[in-house]
Amino acid sequence: MIRLNEVKLPLDHDEDALRNFVFNKLSITAEQLVDIHIFKRGYDARKRNVITLIYTLDLTLTNVDEDELLSRFERDQQVRQSPDTEYKYVAQAPADLTERPIVIGMGPCGLFTGLILAQMGFNPIILERGKSVHERSKDTFRFWRKGELNTESNVQFGEGGAGTFSDGKLYSQVKDPNFLGLKVKEEFVAAGAPAEIIYVSKPHIGTFKLVTMVERMRRKIIELGGEIRFETRVDEINIEDNQVTGVTLNGGEVINSKHVTLAIGHSARDTVQMLHDKGVYLEAQSFSVGFRIEHKQELIDQARFGTNAGHPILGAADYKLVHHCENGRSVYSFCMCPGGVVVAATSETEAVVTNGMSQYSRSERNANSAIVVGIAPSDFDNDPLQGIALQRKLERNAYILGGSTYQAPAQRVGDFLKGAEAKPYGDVEPSYKPEVTMTDLSTSLPDFAIEAIREALPAFNKKIRGFAQDDAMLTGVETRTSSPVQIKRGADYQSLSTKGLYPAGEGAGYAGGILSAGIDGIKIAEAVALDMLKTN
Repeated sequence: MIRLNEVKLPLDHDEDALRNFVFNKLSITAEQLVDIHIFKRGYDARKRNVITLIYTLDLTLTNVDEDELLSRFERDQQVRQSPDTEYKYVAQAPADLTERPIVIGMGPCGLFTGLILAQMGFNPIILERGKSVHERSKDTFRFWRKGELNTESNVQFGEGGAGTFSDGKLYSQVKDPNFLGLKVKEEFVAAGAPAEIIYVSKPHIGTFKLVTMVERMRRKIIELGGEIRFETRVDEINIEDNQVTGVTLNGGEVINSKHVTLAIGHSARDTVQMLHDKGVYLEAQSFSVGFRIEHKQELIDQARFGTNAGHPILGAADYKLVHHCENGRSVYSFCMCPGGVVVAATSETEAVVTNGMSQYSRSERNANSAIVVGIAPSDFDNDPLQGIALQRKLERNAYILGGSTYQAPAQRVGDFLKGAEAKPYGDVEPSYKPEVTMTDLSTSLPDFAIEAIREALPAFNKKIRGFAQDDAMLTGVETRTSSPVQIKRGADYQSLSTKGLYPAGEGAGYAGGILSAGIDGIKIAEAVALDMLKTN
């Protein structure tokens, strides 16, 4: 196949434009062009009123000498041989394999670790402390409606992980030379995701679609010989002579295995404490804290797309912002949710945590994003557990500021910037449930963070007019941007201190979002499978 890169066409090009471009570029006839496969489609919106679509195309040709064609375009980076993107399994379990690998956690990373292991015949056992995604959804919505928190079944814990109650973004900046991200997206499509996620530059799925997809992927794992246990918390990793031997569950049961994957997510703080106590090597790592900011989605659409706002190909507009402050801190937007809502995301009692969520349609009235400030390990003496302590302190303070009822503290941007008394919300209605309490947010974060955000918001306003408008809403606090610890692993993906223990995904410090977590899950599954063959 032949690949054409950087094919640029107007936003409203006609249906024959791609074919005509191919004919003109390669000097071939309609009879020689069998098929055009869109590998990727993005857009350039730097000139918001003249938006350009950018395609990567894979072409199936007939009666064409492809070697000769490529030689004609040897100096032209736009024309290349299509790479082999088909996923290839690294191993197949032997029939006499007696050991079963254990996967702890069933977020995106654990889900793909388990799925790939099952597809290779290794019959994994997946242990998830939360409930199945359907039952978990009931618990989560009950908390949002009534403030009744289940600490083992919520936005953070349960089948599908934290990504289930998010925008369902499927793009990442991780290097992916082996096209593992494509394998992730193909499995999602097989489970019911829209086919467009394969090729659009910023694919997303949305919460309701994710719930159904996760259920289908679970059934696939079970059909392939995997076992999944819900409401099963791992209370101890069993280690002898620096080798994992298995796990002890909350009911006292012991499951033996010398291959244990830790895909625990960024909020399993009790598990991190247990690992620290067992001597598993951890390091502190950077994370970020801040607020959720809300604007009317139409403001963002107009700022980003101008007269093209509302175009069906473009959908609801997003943004990505960063500002380097005079105090040495950086403030940036994170987990932007077009046409979404701010949600309650705590997993601990008497704490308030915010996150963002969108459905596939992205049709809610507001856009929201985290506006966060970087926290470095030096801010907490490089102690891997002090980052967690800081998160907890901020979350419990937010609970008190919100009135000690799981309402979130909130403030209009205008009042926050002026340091003025909090007034009722105005044109932008906060979407957080259960509810918000309008209050002074200046004590909700460390002083340096407040100072940095107050400097950054006017700077962001220069990039998106109206971003710092008085009626924009801030809701606090956002603290779970990433794990504050990294469970260090080597080139073999095993813990530096504990053989057979495979730290994985976002909770271990090796991913940041659904796609990168899924990619890491595949890498872990491959490493586990190869090591099991070696030691069998």
